[in-house]
Amino acid sequence: MELYQLKTFAAVAETGHLTRAADRLHISQPAVSAQIKALEETLDVRLFERGPGGMTLTGAGARLLEQASKVLAAAEEMRNVAKSLKGEIAGRLRIGTIGAPEFIRLGEFSSRAVERFPMLELEFHAEVSGAALEAVRDGTFDASFYVGDLVHPNVGGVRLRQMTFRVVGPAAWASRVQHADWPALAAMPWILMPQISTHSQLARTLFREHGVEPINVIEADQESLIANLVVSGVGISLLPDPLVLDMQSAGRVCISEKTVTPATLWFIYLRERANDPLIKGVVEVIRALWNNGSNPV
Repeated sequence: MELYQLKTFAAVAETGHLTRAADRLHISQPAVSAQIKALEETLDVRLFERGPGGMTLTGAGARLLEQASKVLAAAEEMRNVAKSLKGEIAGRLRIGTIGAPEFIRLGEFSSRAVERFPMLELEFHAEVSGAALEAVRDGTFDASFYVGDLVHPNVGGVRLRQMTFRVVGPAAWASRVQHADWPALAAMPWILMPQISTHSQLARTLFREHGVEPINVIEADQESLIANLVVSGVGISLLPDPLVLDMQSAGRVCISEKTVTPATLWFIYLRERANDPLIKGVVEVIRALWNNGSNPV
Protein backbone atom coordinates (compact mmCIF):
# COMPACT_ATOMS: atom_id res chain seq x y z
CA MET A 1 0.00 0.00 0.00
CA GLU A 2 1.33 3.43 -1.01
CA LEU A 3 0.60 6.94 0.23
CA TYR A 4 -0.50 8.01 -3.25
CA GLN A 5 -3.12 5.24 -3.21
CA LEU A 6 -4.47 6.53 0.10
CA LYS A 7 -4.59 10.08 -1.29
CA THR A 8 -6.55 8.80 -4.27
CA PHE A 9 -8.87 6.85 -1.97
CA ALA A 10 -9.56 10.01 0.05
CA ALA A 11 -10.11 12.12 -3.07
CA VAL A 12 -12.62 9.67 -4.56
CA ALA A 13 -14.45 9.44 -1.23
CA GLU A 14 -14.70 13.23 -0.99
CA THR A 15 -15.73 13.90 -4.59
CA GLY A 16 -17.81 10.76 -5.08
CA HIS A 17 -16.59 10.46 -8.66
CA LEU A 18 -13.52 9.06 -10.44
CA THR A 19 -13.29 11.89 -12.97
CA ARG A 20 -13.56 14.64 -10.35
CA ALA A 21 -10.94 12.92 -8.23
CA ALA A 22 -8.67 12.67 -11.27
CA ASP A 23 -9.07 16.40 -11.92
CA ARG A 24 -8.19 17.19 -8.32
CA LEU A 25 -5.13 14.94 -8.33
CA HIS A 26 -4.03 15.98 -11.84
CA ILE A 27 -3.86 12.41 -13.08
CA SER A 28 -5.95 10.44 -15.58
CA GLN A 29 -9.26 8.78 -14.73
CA PRO A 30 -7.91 5.30 -15.64
CA ALA A 31 -5.01 5.89 -13.23
CA VAL A 32 -7.44 6.72 -10.42
CA SER A 33 -9.50 3.60 -11.19
CA ALA A 34 -6.35 1.44 -11.26
CA GLN A 35 -5.12 2.83 -7.92
CA ILE A 36 -8.45 2.17 -6.22
CA LYS A 37 -8.53 -1.37 -7.62
CA ALA A 38 -4.95 -2.01 -6.46
CA LEU A 39 -5.76 -0.71 -2.96
CA GLU A 40 -8.87 -2.90 -2.74
CA GLU A 41 -6.78 -5.91 -3.76
CA THR A 42 -4.10 -5.10 -1.20
CA LEU A 43 -6.64 -4.66 1.61
CA ASP A 44 -8.83 -7.51 0.32
CA VAL A 45 -11.96 -5.44 0.84
CA ARG A 46 -14.38 -3.54 -1.39
CA LEU A 47 -14.08 0.21 -0.71
CA PHE A 48 -16.74 1.61 -3.05
CA GLU A 49 -20.01 0.72 -4.67
CA ARG A 50 -19.94 1.85 -8.29
CA GLY A 51 -23.19 3.20 -9.71
CA PRO A 52 -24.51 5.57 -12.39
CA GLY A 53 -24.44 8.41 -9.84
CA GLY A 54 -20.80 7.90 -8.94
CA MET A 55 -18.81 6.20 -6.20
CA THR A 56 -20.31 5.50 -2.77
CA LEU A 57 -18.30 4.24 0.19
CA THR A 58 -19.14 0.78 1.48
CA GLY A 59 -19.37 0.30 5.24
CA ALA A 60 -15.84 -1.08 5.24
CA GLY A 61 -14.68 1.79 3.05
CA ALA A 62 -16.06 4.35 5.50
CA ARG A 63 -14.21 2.70 8.39
CA LEU A 64 -10.96 2.48 6.45
CA LEU A 65 -11.26 6.10 5.27
CA GLU A 66 -10.88 7.19 8.90
CA GLN A 67 -7.61 5.27 9.13
CA ALA A 68 -6.41 6.53 5.76
CA SER A 69 -7.05 10.12 6.84
CA LYS A 70 -4.97 9.57 9.98
CA VAL A 71 -2.10 8.09 7.97
CA LEU A 72 -2.15 10.98 5.49
CA ALA A 73 -2.26 13.54 8.31
CA ALA A 74 0.67 11.83 10.04
CA ALA A 75 2.67 11.82 6.81
CA GLU A 76 1.93 15.53 6.27
CA GLU A 77 2.97 16.31 9.85
CA MET A 78 6.22 14.39 9.34
CA ARG A 79 7.00 16.43 6.22
CA ASN A 80 6.23 19.66 8.09
CA VAL A 81 8.47 18.71 11.01
CA ALA A 82 11.27 17.84 8.61
CA LYS A 83 10.94 21.26 6.97
CA SER A 84 10.90 22.97 10.35
CA LEU A 85 14.19 21.27 11.21
CA LYS A 86 15.65 23.13 8.25
CA GLY A 87 14.22 26.40 9.56
CA GLU A 88 11.21 26.35 7.24
CA ILE A 89 7.51 26.36 8.04
CA ALA A 90 5.66 24.94 5.07
CA GLY A 91 2.39 23.19 4.49
CA ARG A 92 -1.34 23.81 4.26
CA LEU A 93 -3.65 24.84 7.10
CA ARG A 94 -7.44 24.70 7.02
CA ILE A 95 -8.70 27.55 9.17
CA GLY A 96 -12.30 28.25 10.16
CA THR A 97 -13.60 31.80 10.03
CA ILE A 98 -16.65 33.34 11.70
CA GLY A 99 -18.57 36.55 11.15
CA ALA A 100 -17.38 39.35 8.91
CA PRO A 101 -13.73 39.11 7.73
CA GLU A 102 -13.01 42.60 9.11
CA PHE A 103 -14.27 41.56 12.53
CA ILE A 104 -11.61 38.84 12.88
CA ARG A 105 -9.00 40.88 10.94
CA LEU A 106 -8.76 38.08 8.39
CA GLY A 107 -7.05 40.11 5.67
CA GLU A 108 -4.32 41.35 8.03
CA PHE A 109 -3.83 37.87 9.46
CA SER A 110 -3.53 36.28 6.02
CA SER A 111 -1.08 38.85 4.63
CA ARG A 112 1.12 38.74 7.74
CA ALA A 113 1.15 34.92 7.81
CA VAL A 114 2.16 34.65 4.15
CA GLU A 115 4.80 37.37 4.57
CA ARG A 116 6.23 35.67 7.66
CA PHE A 117 6.05 32.14 6.25
CA PRO A 118 6.17 32.25 2.42
CA MET A 119 5.82 28.47 2.10
CA LEU A 120 2.64 28.37 4.21
CA GLU A 121 -0.66 27.78 2.39
CA LEU A 122 -3.86 28.96 4.06
CA GLU A 123 -7.32 27.60 3.28
CA PHE A 124 -10.22 29.51 4.86
CA HIS A 125 -13.71 28.09 5.48
CA ALA A 126 -16.62 30.19 6.82
CA GLU A 127 -18.59 28.48 9.57
CA VAL A 128 -20.86 29.28 12.50
CA SER A 129 -18.92 29.42 15.75
CA GLY A 130 -20.14 26.21 17.41
CA ALA A 131 -19.66 24.19 14.23
CA ALA A 132 -16.16 25.65 13.86
CA LEU A 133 -15.29 24.34 17.31
CA GLU A 134 -16.55 20.87 16.39
CA ALA A 135 -14.53 20.99 13.15
CA VAL A 136 -11.36 21.67 15.15
CA ARG A 137 -12.18 18.85 17.56
CA ASP A 138 -12.70 16.28 14.78
CA GLY A 139 -9.74 17.46 12.69
CA THR A 140 -11.71 18.95 9.79
CA PHE A 141 -10.10 22.33 10.62
CA ASP A 142 -6.52 22.70 11.82
CA ALA A 143 -7.48 25.89 13.68
CA SER A 144 -10.33 28.37 13.79
CA PHE A 145 -11.61 31.64 15.10
CA TYR A 146 -14.27 31.02 17.73
CA VAL A 147 -16.64 33.00 19.95
CA GLY A 148 -17.79 31.57 23.27
CA ASP A 149 -16.54 29.68 26.31
CA LEU A 150 -13.58 27.38 25.79
CA VAL A 151 -14.51 24.43 27.99
CA HIS A 152 -13.32 21.41 25.99
CA PRO A 153 -10.15 19.96 27.60
CA ASN A 154 -8.62 18.89 24.28
CA VAL A 155 -8.97 22.36 22.70
CA GLY A 156 -6.58 25.20 23.45
CA GLY A 157 -6.47 28.72 22.15
CA VAL A 158 -5.35 32.31 22.26
CA ARG A 159 -7.80 34.78 23.79
CA LEU A 160 -8.09 37.69 21.35
CA ARG A 161 -10.65 40.08 22.83
CA GLN A 162 -13.77 40.45 24.92
CA MET A 163 -16.94 41.16 22.97
CA THR A 164 -20.36 42.57 23.75
CA PHE A 165 -23.59 41.39 22.13
CA ARG A 166 -26.74 43.51 22.24
CA VAL A 167 -30.35 42.94 21.28
CA VAL A 168 -31.11 45.08 18.23
CA GLY A 169 -34.18 45.75 16.15
CA PRO A 170 -35.13 47.73 13.04
CA ALA A 171 -34.81 51.49 13.49
CA ALA A 172 -38.56 51.85 12.92
CA TRP A 173 -39.21 49.62 15.95
CA ALA A 174 -37.38 51.92 18.39
CA SER A 175 -40.48 52.67 20.48
CA ARG A 176 -41.18 48.92 20.79
CA VAL A 177 -37.63 47.68 21.40
CA GLN A 178 -35.62 50.24 23.38
CA HIS A 179 -37.53 50.05 26.68
CA ALA A 180 -39.25 46.68 26.23
CA ASP A 181 -39.16 44.06 29.00
CA TRP A 182 -38.29 40.46 28.24
CA PRO A 183 -41.82 39.14 27.73
CA ALA A 184 -42.35 41.90 25.16
CA LEU A 185 -39.02 41.15 23.45
CA ALA A 186 -39.80 37.41 23.35
CA ALA A 187 -43.12 38.15 21.63
CA MET A 188 -41.31 39.78 18.69
CA PRO A 189 -39.91 37.74 15.76
CA TRP A 190 -36.31 36.63 16.46
CA ILE A 191 -33.58 35.95 13.90
CA LEU A 192 -31.08 33.42 15.22
CA MET A 193 -28.24 31.30 13.90
CA PRO A 194 -28.48 27.46 14.05
CA GLN A 195 -28.60 25.98 17.55
CA ILE A 196 -24.97 24.76 17.40
CA SER A 197 -23.79 28.36 17.09
CA THR A 198 -22.57 30.48 20.00
CA HIS A 199 -24.94 33.21 18.78
CA SER A 200 -27.96 30.98 19.35
CA GLN A 201 -26.62 29.70 22.68
CA LEU A 202 -26.13 33.25 23.99
CA ALA A 203 -29.67 34.19 23.01
CA ARG A 204 -31.19 31.07 24.53
CA THR A 205 -29.24 31.64 27.76
CA LEU A 206 -30.87 35.08 27.95
CA PHE A 207 -34.29 33.52 27.37
CA ARG A 208 -33.75 31.01 30.19
CA GLU A 209 -32.43 33.65 32.59
CA HIS A 210 -35.55 35.76 32.06
CA GLY A 211 -38.02 32.86 31.94
CA VAL A 212 -39.24 33.45 28.38
CA GLU A 213 -39.31 31.64 25.05
CA PRO A 214 -39.45 33.35 21.64
CA ILE A 215 -42.70 32.72 19.82
CA ASN A 216 -41.38 33.10 16.27
CA VAL A 217 -37.78 32.19 15.32
CA ILE A 218 -36.27 32.71 11.86
CA GLU A 219 -32.94 30.96 11.22
CA ALA A 220 -30.04 32.53 9.32
CA ASP A 221 -26.48 31.21 9.20
CA GLN A 222 -24.51 34.40 8.56
CA GLU A 223 -24.07 37.51 10.68
CA SER A 224 -24.30 39.77 7.62
CA LEU A 225 -27.60 38.12 6.65
CA ILE A 226 -28.98 38.59 10.17
CA ALA A 227 -27.98 42.27 10.13
CA ASN A 228 -29.70 42.73 6.76
CA LEU A 229 -32.88 41.03 7.96
CA VAL A 230 -32.98 43.18 11.09
CA VAL A 231 -32.51 46.40 9.09
CA SER A 232 -35.23 45.23 6.67
CA GLY A 233 -37.76 44.96 9.50
CA VAL A 234 -38.01 41.17 9.67
CA GLY A 235 -37.27 40.86 13.39
CA ILE A 236 -34.82 41.39 16.25
CA SER A 237 -31.58 39.61 17.06
CA LEU A 238 -28.28 39.63 18.94
CA LEU A 239 -25.39 41.36 17.19
CA PRO A 240 -21.91 42.31 18.42
CA ASP A 241 -20.29 45.67 19.01
CA PRO A 242 -18.91 47.57 17.13
CA LEU A 243 -21.21 46.42 14.29
CA VAL A 244 -24.27 47.38 16.31
CA LEU A 245 -22.97 50.84 17.20
CA ASP A 246 -22.02 51.56 13.58
CA MET A 247 -25.48 50.51 12.42
CA GLN A 248 -27.12 52.61 15.14
CA SER A 249 -25.04 55.68 14.18
CA ALA A 250 -26.22 55.22 10.60
CA GLY A 251 -29.84 55.17 11.81
CA ARG A 252 -30.41 51.59 10.65
CA VAL A 253 -31.16 49.85 13.97
CA CYS A 254 -32.29 50.52 17.51
CA ILE A 255 -30.79 48.90 20.62
CA SER A 256 -32.54 47.48 23.67
CA GLU A 257 -31.37 49.23 26.82
CA LYS A 258 -31.71 46.08 28.92
CA THR A 259 -29.40 43.62 27.18
CA VAL A 260 -25.63 43.37 27.20
CA THR A 261 -24.11 39.89 26.82
CA PRO A 262 -20.33 39.33 27.14
CA ALA A 263 -18.43 36.77 25.07
CA THR A 264 -14.81 36.01 24.16
CA LEU A 265 -13.21 35.83 20.72
CA TRP A 266 -10.58 33.07 20.45
CA PHE A 267 -8.19 31.50 17.97
CA ILE A 268 -8.40 27.78 18.75
CA TYR A 269 -6.60 24.51 17.90
CA LEU A 270 -6.17 21.04 19.38
CA ARG A 271 -3.90 21.03 22.43
CA GLU A 272 -2.08 17.96 21.13
CA ARG A 273 -0.97 20.05 18.14
CA ALA A 274 0.33 22.99 20.17
CA ASN A 275 3.92 22.13 19.22
CA ASP A 276 3.14 21.46 15.57
CA PRO A 277 5.35 23.92 13.64
CA LEU A 278 2.41 25.08 11.51
CA ILE A 279 0.19 25.77 14.52
CA LYS A 280 3.04 27.46 16.41
CA GLY A 281 3.71 29.63 13.36
CA VAL A 282 0.16 30.93 12.94
CA VAL A 283 -0.24 31.40 16.70
CA GLU A 284 2.89 33.56 16.60
CA VAL A 285 1.29 35.67 13.84
CA ILE A 286 -2.03 35.86 15.69
CA ARG A 287 -0.46 37.01 18.94
CA ALA A 288 1.62 39.66 17.17
CA LEU A 289 -1.41 40.92 15.23
CA TRP A 290 -3.63 41.20 18.29
CA ASN A 291 -0.78 42.41 20.53
CA ASN A 292 -1.57 39.55 22.84
CA GLY A 293 1.21 39.08 25.34
CA SER A 294 -0.51 36.41 27.41
CA ASN A 295 0.26 32.73 27.13
CA PRO A 296 -2.13 30.53 25.14
CA VAL A 297 -4.85 28.88 27.23
